This record gives sequence, C-alpha cells and structure tokens, in this order.
Amino acid sequence: MFKKKPQIKPAAPLRSSDRRKLADQIIQDYKLELPQADDDSPEQKAEATTARASLRNSLLPDNVQSARFTTTHGPDLKQASGNVYVGSQTGDDARILWWQIDGKMHPSVYTLWKNTDIVPLLHTPGIVVKKLQGGADLMTPGLAGGPPFPEQAKQGAVVAIASTDKPSVPVALGVCKIDVSELQEVQGARGHAVETLHWYGDELWSYSTSSRPGQQSPEEIEGWAQVLETRGLTEKVESLEVEDQDDEGGVSLKDGETNDDTVKAQGSQAAAVDGEDAPTTEESAPSKLSQKEIDQAFRNAFLYGIHHHKATNPNERNFSLVFPLTQSFIMSTLINPFLPAFTPEQTQQLQIKNTSWKNIKKFVKYLDKEQIIKSKEKQGNETTIIDIDFDDVAVTNFKPHRLPKKENMGGASQGRAEKATDAVDTGDDSVGQKLEVKSFFKPSSKLSPIFATTDKSLFTAQEVRQVVTDYIEAEKLISETNKRLVKLNPTLANAVFDGSGSLDKEVLAKGSVPRDALIDRVTKAMAGSYAILRNGADPQSVKARSGTPPKVHITLETRSGNKMVTKVSGLEVYYVNPRPLADELRKVCAGSTSVEPLAGGAKKTEKPVEEVMVQGPQKDAVVKALERRGVSPRWIEVLDKTKGKKK
Repeated sequence: MFKKKPQIKPAAPLRSSDRRKLADQIIQDYKLELPQADDDSPEQKAEATTARASLRNSLLPDNVQSARFTTTHGPDLKQASGNVYVGSQTGDDARILWWQIDGKMHPSVYTLWKNTDIVPLLHTPGIVVKKLQGGADLMTPGLAGGPPFPEQAKQGAVVAIASTDKPSVPVALGVCKIDVSELQEVQGARGHAVETLHWYGDELWSYSTSSRPGQQSPEEIEGWAQVLETRGLTEKVESLEVEDQDDEGGVSLKDGETNDDTVKAQGSQAAAVDGEDAPTTEESAPSKLSQKEIDQAFRNAFLYGIHHHKATNPNERNFSLVFPLTQSFIMSTLINPFLPAFTPEQTQQLQIKNTSWKNIKKFVKYLDKEQIIKSKEKQGNETTIIDIDFDDVAVTNFKPHRLPKKENMGGASQGRAEKATDAVDTGDDSVGQKLEVKSFFKPSSKLSPIFATTDKSLFTAQEVRQVVTDYIEAEKLISETNKRLVKLNPTLANAVFDGSGSLDKEVLAKGSVPRDALIDRVTKAMAGSYAILRNGADPQSVKARSGTPPKVHITLETRSGNKMVTKVSGLEVYYVNPRPLADELRKVCAGSTSVEPLAGGAKKTEKPVEEVMVQGPQKDAVVKALERRGVSPRWIEVLDKTKGKKK
C-alpha cells in the first residue's frame, strides 16, 4: 500500500481524550484487554487502572500527533485515504506508529518492535521477505515455521511477518486472506495467504518529521523472542531445512513485476511468481553449513592469511606482521579477507559467533593449544598473538583455496587468490568490516541492592531485565492478582521512584507498577555507556565509553560564493581511516578531496581527529562509502548548512 509515497498533510497534536479513546479502540480491536474480575477489591481495581494507563502509553505515547493521508492501493490503483499517527518512544525520532484506514487501526513496524505479541507473527524465508518489500503478497507455500500456525491468524486478521533469518523481528504487516491457523500443510498448496499492506523499507517506514532516514531493524527483539520460545517455535524456525518445491511459490508479484523475476527461497518452500512453478535445482536453495564446516573455514582462513603474508613479504621481518597482533587485527586482516563466502547466505553463516569458539579470544587460545601460535592475555581482557610458528606443518602444507571476487572502487571485479601469491586489496582494511554498537548500563549506588547478586559492573538491556526479574521474584513482589504488576518495596520505591513527577506520585500511592514500566525506569536510572565492536569482537575485550554512541557527521556547506563542499568527521571511532576514504571519494566523485585535523576535535594528549572534505554536494556518495565500511546510516548525522536545516 505504501510502495509509492503517500500525500501526508501537516500533523496536529492529538487531544488527551481522543488519544485515550483511540488507545482503547486498539486494545479492544486487538484483544489486548487485561484480565479483571467483577469482585476485584478497590486496590486491585486501582492496579488494573494503572496497568491500562501504562498499556495506553505504550501503544500511543503522550506526544502522538495525527495527520490525514491519501495514497493509491491495489492493482487498479484505487485512491485510499485515512489517518497516520506520529509519535516517539524513549527519545527516538518521531515516526508513524499507527495508521487508520476504513476505521481499522494498523500498527507500523516501529510499533511492532516496541510492543510484542499484539498481532500473530508468521514467518517466511529471507529471500521471500525481499519480494514482500517490493509490494508482493505472501503465498501459502511461502509460509514457514508451521503448521501449526498462531491460532489468531484467521481470515481478515492483521498479522506480522518476520524472516526466518531474524525470527524475532517483524518486517512486514498484512491481512490474512485465508484461515492460516487451519492449514494442515503448506507444501503443494496454492493461493494467497497474506495481503501485504506495509513493510520495512516502504514510504511509511521512511517518513520522518526531521527528514532523517528510516530506522534500521534490530538484530533481535527480546519480547518477540520470548513469545517464540514460549510457543516452542524458536528451534523450529531456526532449523528449517531446504526442500525442493514443484508447486506454486511463496509470493505473488504485483505492480508490473514480471514472471522473469522468479524468487528462489530457502526454508520450507521455494518462492516463485504466482502461477509459475518454483525452481527445483539445488542452486535455488543454498545448503546450510555445519558447525564443523564453519570451524574448518575459520581455521583455513587464518592459515591462508599467514600463507599470504609469507608469499607476498618474503624478505620482511616476520613477513610484515608486527607483534603483538590484536584480536581486531586478526579478524580484519588474517581471517575475514580469506573466508570462502561466495553468497550473502554464506557470509551470514561464516561469522565467529557461529563457530564452536563463539568469539575470537577463544579461537586464539585454540590456535595456541595447537601450537601454531603463542598468545598472551592483555590486562585480563584481550588475548593477543605474540608469535607465530611459520614453520609449523599446518602452515607449510597449507594449500590455498578459492576465494570470491572482490569489488574494487571502480565497480569492476578482480580475481582474488587463485594462487597464494596473488595480490590482495588490503589498502583499506575497514572495507567490508562488520560493526556493532553495544549499549551498556551501570547501576547507581541506590540501585546496588538490586544488582548485589552479581559481580558485573556493566549490563546490557537484556541483562538488566533479567536481574530485575530475578530480584522481584526473589523478593516475592509479583502481584497475586495480576502477574504483570510488581508490588513496590522500600528499595524499589527509594531507588526508582523519587516522587518528583505525577506518575511517580501515582505509583507510590498505589504501591505497585507494571513490570515493563519498572524495568524501563530502572534502565533510565542507570548510567549509560557503549562499545563499538568490530568483526565479531568479544564485548569483554573492548573498553566501554560513557555516554551515548557518537555520530559520524556529514556537513554540506557553501564556500567561496556558490561552491559547495561536503565534510565528514567522527570516522576514527568506527575504525575508518580517513585517508583511504578520501582516496575512494576522489575517484568516485571525480573531484578533489583533502584530509585535515578537525579544529577542537581532540585534546592535546589525544590522537588528532581528522576531517575529510570533498568537492561538491556528495552526501549520497559518502553514505554509500561508509556503508561499505560497516557504518550504518543510523549512526550518521547529516547537517545541510546550505539550507539552514538538519536532515
């Protein structure tokens, strides 16, 4: 429905009474009512009122605004109109949280990410999801992870769709065309299962009042993961096998897509054009690597990295390797360039977290045990390589394996590693790196009684939830009448609710609070920090920094009259070397570039922070170059001084 950009009028604030009515309508339509007995005591009724208010705020926050929109829908491009509801949770950018058409409220992916289990969740292979994001409907053979399917997935019901690659992250929303819950099998079935209305990547997702790009999907959503685990679906979805399929495929293409654009799916079914047989060759569904094969690939990649340095730097001391070798260097220089990842699926599988070692630190210790290298722990956190036995039989007898082609900056592909002496493009080791930003929280002294059972000083959001849950269970604070409510004891009351706000006073007066609201308040009361992990590095090996993760800044400004330039800074924290980046941008943009220290970017005792300047308005080229280096658009902030407004 939102493949093409809708016309959205200026938004206006929603009155409190209208917001409550709308939230109550959502609660009623999606059957989110909290249980309440007729003979509840006044205290229990007060608890229920507090819980309902919390649910309203979770669905429609106080800052929500409404706006009218018009768009076209269906093969006949009929005009459709309705309302969108724009708001934000926990300081995020304002996004469309709900949209209403024909009197029916529909959640956006942003709402699905924040509110788990409000609609049934269906699954389909990742390659089918790509077609759904082009406006295709989900066909019955494309359903994965069942039967059985969620019992609420009846004809006409609103459902969410997730990829089997990331089963806890909804990426599309639609309406069931059949009773999916009644299906006994999907192999060989025909027909539409879900009409797709909205998806991650469409114009509804990208809408922003601040003109910022849409938010990237998370890797995992804890609430949805718990729902899948409770229903016994986690292992079922993750262990889907590739099967041949001779019947109709997983998606129905619309809006001018042709039968030549055939889908090849991995999962329980292949995906094909509506009415066309799905491919049945083995190439249509890449096989999943076993853990033994993944382990062997990493071991061989490391040996290849050593072999390459011996072959290309025979006269250098230690073949140009400077000891000690850090964990990030080992991953980026000696392993990642030599992994046999020929497809996106293999790239997804060939990650250190999928090995039996789980992290690079344990992998290095394994190599030490094999006596190929010597390692040493640095300050108890990072394990470095201090020496390599270049004459070890595993190194001397290593035979180079075939590697995928690597795209150069001009877009042409160059063959790599057909022989061990072939040159490898290692001029910029940040190209192709994988980055992950981890947020941590440190409890204050007031919260120390809650976290007294653990010796850790930093916690992830998931660990905070678990510690708080363990505490309220150990203290027996769960309400007997409503499992979602937590009774306050003096520790929680003093540490979390100081009575300064109206909500605090209400909670303290009632003596209870919804569990999710409590965990949220505990997290906000903790000091935040972050760590930027490179190429699957162990979080324990990276020192966390206080505050929120910094942004890469792209600034467009005018110089010398009407001449525009693009400046980029803040690269170093994301392991991006400014000078190779400037070299690439000079070729891609066909314009001059320069690299200069950023004034005031660093203290005198720190390494200078450098700024890249490119001639012309080159924001898109810079963003694309940064994405090649693992920098997600959500970590980038663009300031257009030529227009005087933030993008």
